[in-house]
Amino acid sequence: MSRISKEQVKHVAHLARLAVTEEEAELLTEQLDKIIGFAEELKELDTDNVEPTTHVLELKNVLREDEVRNSVSVDEAMKNAPAQKDGQFKVPNILE
Repeated sequence: MSRISKEQVKHVAHLARLAVTEEEAELLTEQLDKIIGFAEELKELDTDNVEPTTHVLELKNVLREDEVRNSVSVDEAMKNAPAQKDGQFKVPNILE
């Protein structure tokens, strides 16, 4: 007994805006049935003492310490600007 029908496969393909032929629908039905069967096998595993996780590997953010550093002065930043006004970069208008 199939756990998914060809009509369901066609419906999902339609929702995903995918065009599938009859042969493709038949093949996808078989493949999805096998995937569902595998997922049902996983249900049989005893997971009572398994902690829920969001990722299979332990993830850690690698962040550097915040350190105060010298930054570029306004004069130094503006010395290569093609156009400037009042210590700011001047750019062409994009809105009317």
